[in-house]
Amino acid sequence: MSSDTPALVLASQKNIVILGGSYSGISTAHYLLKHAIPQLPGKGSSYQIVLVSPSPQVICRPACPRALISDTMFDQKKLFVSIPNAFEQYPKNNFRFVNGAAVELDHVERTVSVSLTVGSNTEKIAFHALIIATGASTPSPLLGLNRDDDFLRTSWAAFRSALPIAKSIVIAGGGPAGIETAGELGEYLNGRSGANLANPKVSITVVTAGSEILPALRPSIARKAEGFLAMVGVTVVKNARVETVVPEGAGTDSIATKAKLILDNGSTLEADLYIPATGTIPNTSFINKEFLTADGRVDTNASTLRVNKAGPRIYAVGDVGSYSRPAIHLILDAIPILCANIKRDLLLATGREESSVGEDRVFKPDLRETQMVPIGKNKGVGAAMGFQLPSFMVWLIKGRDYWLWTTGGLWSGKQWAKES
Repeated sequence: MSSDTPALVLASQKNIVILGGSYSGISTAHYLLKHAIPQLPGKGSSYQIVLVSPSPQVICRPACPRALISDTMFDQKKLFVSIPNAFEQYPKNNFRFVNGAAVELDHVERTVSVSLTVGSNTEKIAFHALIIATGASTPSPLLGLNRDDDFLRTSWAAFRSALPIAKSIVIAGGGPAGIETAGELGEYLNGRSGANLANPKVSITVVTAGSEILPALRPSIARKAEGFLAMVGVTVVKNARVETVVPEGAGTDSIATKAKLILDNGSTLEADLYIPATGTIPNTSFINKEFLTADGRVDTNASTLRVNKAGPRIYAVGDVGSYSRPAIHLILDAIPILCANIKRDLLLATGREESSVGEDRVFKPDLRETQMVPIGKNKGVGAAMGFQLPSFMVWLIKGRDYWLWTTGGLWSGKQWAKES
């Protein structure tokens, strides 16, 4: 059900509003619809999940470094999936999709204002419970759904039109997004040699402020990645930061604009294409700063995922929350904990005794070294649960399709069929 045809709102209806339509938001919605709503009074007939997202489609975001090159890289019907279609399996009175972006949160009146994508209207939605799962935006519009799927496709089209004539590409950022993008472009444009590629067709440079790339992995793994990058003609500049971009907006507002990059060490780089991949920016502009941490994320109880300062039944999950580092596997670990605590709070709000609903569940992040980084279609580095993985395993688990083999079950809710 879309925002154009809002569900009939009953005076007694209680909205459980979820802001964000990606890994966190969609997983939370499915889990609550399967395991919390049916256990509420009247089998949840007076409760409605309201899922708010600027994009009516969800994407396998990790696939962007390869997907930005060409639509032939992935089956587009699997890469982009309709959110409303994924929830047609549930009773209509229990679910509503709103295509828009949150612009204001009033924690006192317990409403959220949403700027609707279609038209110029703003809808104010009252909530009984609120889950903030708005994620974070990437500096480059090539690497995620910063707006909607049309904007992402338009950004890719602009990049692809400039790619055949580009002779120099600079990528700022030595984390997974930057390194994966460099590896994909290097292999696609320069091929892969068995050793360092001395004279690549296209000069590709990664600039990182760190002493090593991939800081979440041990230095020996990072250096292995650097060796794989050299095989596809990618050079890494360490201990340097892009300080000034001329013209301003190149690589962000204007995808295909040539750029002069001035580094903080005084050197300059010329780029036919510039891709900033220096972390992400939490999507929290609609939230009062008193509820945010210094880095802009929502100040979240690290154990229960509640936003204690904002009042009862308000939560945060995913990249927008302060409780853990951004990582998809940690999001998926958090969903059952979050939803169990939401269900507990909803039952308590009906008058149930605490003794009948059990204790809070506690989130404990897995702090072991876990990260996988493909370098092109055939190589990769990484570790899982503290153990270094061979290149073949990184390819098998992630590199062959950037997790696309996992998202079907996520978007459809099958992954959450059983309460855990």
